[in-house]
Amino acid sequence: MATVNESDPLLGRVLDGRYQITNKVDRGGMATVYLATDTRLTRRVAVKVMHDSLGGDADFVARFDREARAAAGLIHPNVVSVFDQGMDRGRPYIVMEYVEGETLRKLIVREAPVAAQRAVELLIPVVSAVAAAHDKGIMHRDLKPENVLISNRNQLKVADFGLARAVTSNTVTSAGTVIGSVSYLAPELVTDGKADTRADIYALGVILYELLTGRKPHTGESPIQVAYSHVHKDIEPPSAAAPSQAVPDYLDAIVLKCVNREIEARPRDATVLLDYLLKARADLAAGKANDPQLAAWISEGSTEAADQLTMQVPLLADGQASDRDNTISDTATIPVIEADASGNEPSLLATAMPAVQTAQPLVAKQRKRRRTGLTVFLILLILAVLLGFTGWYLFKGRYVEVPDFANLSQTKAEALAMKTGIKIVFENAYSEDIPAGQVIETIPTVNEPIERGGTLQAFLSKGQERYEVPKLTGMTLNEANAALTKAHLQIGVVTEDWDDKAAFGTVVSSSVKAAKLVKPLTVVDLVVSKGPQPVPIVSFAGKPFDEAKQFYEAAGLKVKKAEQLYDDEIAKGDVIEQTPNEGELHRGDTISFTVSKGPELVEVPKVRGSLKAAAVERLTDAGFKVEISNQVNFPLGFVNGSNPSAGKKAPKGSTVTLYIV
Repeated sequence: MATVNESDPLLGRVLDGRYQITNKVDRGGMATVYLATDTRLTRRVAVKVMHDSLGGDADFVARFDREARAAAGLIHPNVVSVFDQGMDRGRPYIVMEYVEGETLRKLIVREAPVAAQRAVELLIPVVSAVAAAHDKGIMHRDLKPENVLISNRNQLKVADFGLARAVTSNTVTSAGTVIGSVSYLAPELVTDGKADTRADIYALGVILYELLTGRKPHTGESPIQVAYSHVHKDIEPPSAAAPSQAVPDYLDAIVLKCVNREIEARPRDATVLLDYLLKARADLAAGKANDPQLAAWISEGSTEAADQLTMQVPLLADGQASDRDNTISDTATIPVIEADASGNEPSLLATAMPAVQTAQPLVAKQRKRRRTGLTVFLILLILAVLLGFTGWYLFKGRYVEVPDFANLSQTKAEALAMKTGIKIVFENAYSEDIPAGQVIETIPTVNEPIERGGTLQAFLSKGQERYEVPKLTGMTLNEANAALTKAHLQIGVVTEDWDDKAAFGTVVSSSVKAAKLVKPLTVVDLVVSKGPQPVPIVSFAGKPFDEAKQFYEAAGLKVKKAEQLYDDEIAKGDVIEQTPNEGELHRGDTISFTVSKGPELVEVPKVRGSLKAAAVERLTDAGFKVEISNQVNFPLGFVNGSNPSAGKKAPKGSTVTLYIV
């Protein structure tokens, strides 16, 4: 999520005394997103501030508040966390996890169409997040690549869960957002405004189509034309839209199932779609270009449409929004003081009046006029006092300021609330800084007004939020991912390594030890086994056995000396042959060798005194070669001796020299 520096009145401001705005990140049709610093927790956050036009709509503000609270309860490693929400000068805002990186839209623009396996790997975390939301009864309603963030660690996170519902009436007509939204709008939302989980499924199908083909399935010159196409036109399979891409039939089936114009034909929710994608990923990993059986199962599988909950999306006409909730009645019951003409002792005045009026008619009229004026003045004075008191009570007197409950125990907080004249309810929450059992913060916050007798919500610390890292060794990658998600952690970088003992595809080790307590969403890197490491076979025939043994034992093989044989050509201790002689083995396998004992030693027979011919025959029969040496000029043909001499042993096949006389 890149930041954009430009002039903006909010830059440098501190919202709610806590969130200091530092940079503008993006501006859309409904809101502007800023990078901010949470000064209380000293962390970077993203703050989405709604535009001025929305702050005056009381219905929208109420919806926004409800949806933000619902989204805050959705905890998942692939969901952008919602931390807080409030109002700034009449404009609602929401505080979210800041994800540094880019959107899926930028990746699509840069890389699409992407390979089938990459498309599935990108979509699975998104669908996993939506499945978790559907399980809690939360719909997204505005799934699109712009709402999928990719962190610098390549982790995908879905943003704006539930907020689309709060701005539904505005999204239909707001320029600048309708085109992006209408490209992923389910037909039923166009025709009758009804939406359930299958509207999210439709949008996910469009996103998968866009990843596989590099373009949107429905286009037009105006949003109306695009919406018309959603309602009246079926899309072609991704394999036909992008023939240069190798799109398997089972991915075609998933896309067409999700974007079916008939709502009952789609998967019932994201959990079913996730099951389809996981099976598709397994086929892709196995190298299956097509799988007719899986494609048929997806196309014809049950969607359990009867289990769906359909709800009416509010579509308000212009000016229809009511401001009844913001109307404060200023009508008060005013006590009326009545008086007779004299304002004093009427019974005495009644008996004396005739005489006075007869004797002094002018004085009586003047006195009556003065008394009437005094009565009117007293009435007006009383009315002013009553109205002033009523106004004071309505706008100030009935309110008290929220005292500082921070770090108080529940008992002390209850006592302070009673002393202040308000009620207090508690909700448990984790805190990195506040010890367990003490108040973290309150709503309303300290020094804000609250009506006497009103209810204050306080958040009691459960201590630091920590989760135990599960034992992952021996699990498959999918099992490890599920175990980490269940433990509120997230899978990090996965590397592969050879391992002599661990089965292929199972976890060998993790970056965080099992049973260690860590913060939520801690990233755990995994090492997955590739099985025993292969060892290429090299021939050592004619080479020393000791060299062969040293080489293969260092490579992890077991070395066996099968037998030793005499060999007239291969020196003693050298390899005659090996099994196997080529290919490869794996660490722990056995390779065997036949080793030479050298030439066989034969005893030189006694031939001294024998005739030359007899001696040569006897030596030849013993396996020797014979060489003749005449010692005199006139040999008689008798053997005088030999070299080697008789009785000594010499290699079979070696040469024996005969000395003839």
